[in-house]
Amino acid sequence: MAIFKFKNFMGWFSSLFKKKKNLKLGLYGPPNGGKTTLANRICLDWLGEEMGSVSNIEHETREINVKERIQIKKKGKALSFNLVDTPGIATKIDYEDFLKHKMSKTEAKARAKEATKGVIEAIKWLDNMDAVVVVLDSTVNPYSQVNITIIGNLAARNIPVLLVANKIDLKKSDVKKIASAFPQYKIVGISAQRGDNIEEFYDELFKLVK
Repeated sequence: MAIFKFKNFMGWFSSLFKKKKNLKLGLYGPPNGGKTTLANRICLDWLGEEMGSVSNIEHETREINVKERIQIKKKGKALSFNLVDTPGIATKIDYEDFLKHKMSKTEAKARAKEATKGVIEAIKWLDNMDAVVVVLDSTVNPYSQVNITIIGNLAARNIPVLLVANKIDLKKSDVKKIASAFPQYKIVGISAQRGDNIEEFYDELFKLVK
């Protein structure tokens, strides 16, 4: 009888800590899809501060950035998580691409090296994720090797995924094309910069980690 009670107590004790664990929510996707812009939107909405810098130049985010203990509250429910903003995933990083942005050769090579290291780290961090939001630029053709690689890695790890079709405020936005490319996933069209449809995004986050 005492052993039974002890087991029950240990089960309750373990479950208590599991409930208190902060989920790790990763933002993944190709460069310039708007991951950091979305991270900033989330942090501004719920913490009152931004998370990172953004730029029109690819690979602005070259290191893993983590913002801890974000709590979203909607309709009497609360969702707590650590937000992980990752460097853009790319299959090829060429320093010459950065020269177009008036960087010196030394700066371009350094950025390419940092970006490559960031991609490797982002992939390693996948094993730590409880759920992932894949942020795609809805003005860009989704049928790319990078997107297929990202989705394939997530599927192989059985990580819950929500697809975000970002930049719906732009004329070339085509959310339906992304939906056709990845019909197995829920897709939410948003403008992370303007906040368009962000409430639906938050609703889907609750469903993602239920």
